Amino acid sequence: MIEEDQDLIDQSPPPPDPNPNPNSTIHPRRVSFEHGLLPIQKLVFADPIQTLAPVKQKLADAASNNRVGSGAIADALQISGDHARLVLETLGSVLHSEGDPLVGAKPEEVESVGADLRDLVLFLYIQSYKKLLPRTHKDSAAVADLVRSNSRRFMPSQADDEAHQLSYLQKHLANIISLLAEPVEGEGEESLVLSMEAFEHLGFLVQFGDKGSDVSPLSQATPFFANSDPDMPAVPVPASQVHDWLLQNIASALESITERISGKENGPSNASDQDDAMSDACEAPNKVAPSDRGPCLIEGVSKTSLVKQASDLRGRSVKVVNCHDSVIYLLAPLRYATVHGCSDTTIVLGAVGKALRVEHCERVHVIAAAKRVCIANCRECVFFLGVNQRPLIVGDNHKLQVAPYNTYYSHLEEHMSEVGVEATINKWDKPLALGAVDPHDSLSHPAGVADAQAESAACVDPDQFINFLIPNWFNGEEIGSTKDNPFPLPDPYMAAQQRNLKNLEETRRALRKTPLEENRKKELSSALHVYFKDWLYASGNIRQLYCLQGD
Repeated sequence: MIEEDQDLIDQSPPPPDPNPNPNSTIHPRRVSFEHGLLPIQKLVFADPIQTLAPVKQKLADAASNNRVGSGAIADALQISGDHARLVLETLGSVLHSEGDPLVGAKPEEVESVGADLRDLVLFLYIQSYKKLLPRTHKDSAAVADLVRSNSRRFMPSQADDEAHQLSYLQKHLANIISLLAEPVEGEGEESLVLSMEAFEHLGFLVQFGDKGSDVSPLSQATPFFANSDPDMPAVPVPASQVHDWLLQNIASALESITERISGKENGPSNASDQDDAMSDACEAPNKVAPSDRGPCLIEGVSKTSLVKQASDLRGRSVKVVNCHDSVIYLLAPLRYATVHGCSDTTIVLGAVGKALRVEHCERVHVIAAAKRVCIANCRECVFFLGVNQRPLIVGDNHKLQVAPYNTYYSHLEEHMSEVGVEATINKWDKPLALGAVDPHDSLSHPAGVADAQAESAACVDPDQFINFLIPNWFNGEEIGSTKDNPFPLPDPYMAAQQRNLKNLEETRRALRKTPLEENRKKELSSALHVYFKDWLYASGNIRQLYCLQGD
């Protein structure tokens, strides 16, 4: 009997290679963790698999063509209609498949299009994810006050974040695969298999690809689905085989990242400790990181101006980190954008087609045309927005203001069209405040504050609203077609602008008609200069003069 068993073992096919392309490495899909988490307590499950299994069944019962709308989501999760709509919009902004109809759905189409059930279940599962604490302070209670008082210093490195996300996926992989797998007919729950179509949905969480390489469909990185005949459905694979193969790849990637982190710790100190895919800013702030996988990092800009245009950033994602007392122009069509830990800075973002997140900033002005915006843990910031979805406000915020979009550059409408931002829809004045406590931050919080709501934002007084002028020498040689702000101003702001223009013209006429001696003209000129200088500093527009310093 033993000999027969040995013969069977010898005849069985060898286990698949961990990766048919040894030069390609598995990575967590960072945007799902960075832009796809919502601080809604009812979405954070203590035991995701126990909670999600019945929720998945309830959603499946309500699904049409395996897609579900906000009504079914609200009912299955016992959340409000606004929060269910927010789930759909957030999922749509971080989906891995550009071909999914939710990605390109117009606001009025989101409900009828709905979400693919498998993507939705994975999205709900990772709401249990806890963000990484800074490596130098492992005790959550000790670091909490430090993080809240000066979070700009506490952004984990990208290598640490990637390792943390991979470790999370490693721990939860069996549960995640079980939510996508199906039992073999007639063999019960013991024999779960994964079809190639279901396997592709894991692309929401992981991807294969290295620096400078394109990200291919997930199935093409596998030994069991690669090079499948497109005209013939691939044979489903045992879920256990998929699980073991992914675990091998994750373990290999974690080992590589650990070696890289260890090398940095033992080598020359690097305060920001960013990985190579994010090495843009401080040493060469006018160069763009060569990696296609990681976003462009702009870090440590201080008391200067920085300009990036479409030729530098088209189709990229960008992170602006720890910049102070500066003006930063990113006049390009972007996928994702993050502004973290900046102060006393004006940041102009061209068109952001997926999501913009602004966090841990103080006295920052952000001017952005974007599909969606999330503001977290900011103080005394002003946001001039052309935004197609309601701005999200989460966490510990104070004295925030929102206003209509207030600028343009010659290629703005072209860039908006390229990434799908619509000028006819602007929800700048409809912020949605969520939880004051982020359930994903791994920090300890006082009892009873979990349900507290974030402080919302006030609208800028129309009489205080001014247009922001982008110097036209930034447009380069080719001039685009945009001649004015593409977002219509609300009536009170348009009326205030017209009043201000009228008052300015009347003042000019009065000054021209007033007979003054030469010494009185000098006194008037000096007084006007003083008031103008005070206004420049009070409004923050003094920072725009940095643009002139290098010319």
